[in-house]
Amino acid sequence: MIFTKYSNTFRWIMIALSFIIVSLILWNTYVFFQNFKEEERVKMENWSFAQDQLIKSDNDTNLNLTLKILQSNNTTPMIVINEDGGIYNYSNLNEEKIGDPKYVERIIERFKEENKPIKVIINGKLIQTIYYGNSALLNKLKYYPLALLLIIFLFASVIFFFYKSNKNASQNKLWSGMAKETAHQIGTPLSSLIGWTEILKTENVNPDYIAEIEKDIDRLQTITERFSKIGSLPTLKTTDIVAETKAAYDYLKRRSSDLVAFEFIAPNEHIPVNINKQLYGWTIENLVKNGIDAMKGRGKITIEIKQLENNVKVSVSDTGKGIAKKNFNRIFEPGYTTKKRGWGLGLSLTRRIIEDFHNGKIKVLDSTIGKGTTIQIGLKRAH
Repeated sequence: MIFTKYSNTFRWIMIALSFIIVSLILWNTYVFFQNFKEEERVKMENWSFAQDQLIKSDNDTNLNLTLKILQSNNTTPMIVINEDGGIYNYSNLNEEKIGDPKYVERIIERFKEENKPIKVIINGKLIQTIYYGNSALLNKLKYYPLALLLIIFLFASVIFFFYKSNKNASQNKLWSGMAKETAHQIGTPLSSLIGWTEILKTENVNPDYIAEIEKDIDRLQTITERFSKIGSLPTLKTTDIVAETKAAYDYLKRRSSDLVAFEFIAPNEHIPVNINKQLYGWTIENLVKNGIDAMKGRGKITIEIKQLENNVKVSVSDTGKGIAKKNFNRIFEPGYTTKKRGWGLGLSLTRRIIEDFHNGKIKVLDSTIGKGTTIQIGLKRAH
């Protein structure tokens, strides 16, 4: 309980600490890079000093230490240019391209950008200019912060997606639990209503009244079955999608206003699809009711079935107010609604039924503001 209460504060503290740690790592990397770069500068200055001693030396001078310094550079790329512009010496460069003047020119320009050239001056006269670049190790170290940031970004992405998946799993468990509990709560008074209906049949009650009550009881039983199945993995059976869609269509048509015109377009043949009847009927009902709400109870609803080689497309069209293209995906998100009274769960539940339980697809196929919307369901045919 205490952890839950302060979880948000704890989360922000962890984020702040992570930011501080990353900043310190990047700063230390920068300082290390600068120190390493300064050490390479000192090494090249020692090399230039040795070069100066070599030029000034005579036959009696001991050059062992000088030559050792000159030969010690095996990591830093460099090129020594004489006062006349000719190449005096070079190391750690491409042997095959060093004879190309353009290559040498590009190398010198790059080295000048990376490090300040070192001039060898003897008796006040410029003898040589040493151009040197960053060593391979220094170049790798330069890109280390970027690699570190990339690793941190990938790590954060993994944590984010894990947290999101865990959150979705928790929401799904909540959905399932609420659905099962709703089915259980409806089942108790429903059993009582069925019993009272049987008692009424023995009394002197108008049979038409009992028939209407039984219709409502059947409807409640259907709703109970739907919630029971949405709370667990439903069983799919091979069913004629045309007949099942037509049954939902007829039910909705009988119970809708005369101001709503209905049209049903489908092939005159059986199309087998693995579905759960209760949940599929709920899907069609949700789509039709959303269409009627979008038309404000006046317009035309069209249900059309098209069969392809391996798939079946079921489209529900209305002549309502339409949906902006930017909201094509948002309408399926839980809580999204344009109605003053609504939870925004109908289309979210519909997508869950189609995509999670039936391995199908649902999308806004087409919509024009002021003209209407077509939502399409895609299901695989059974063979």
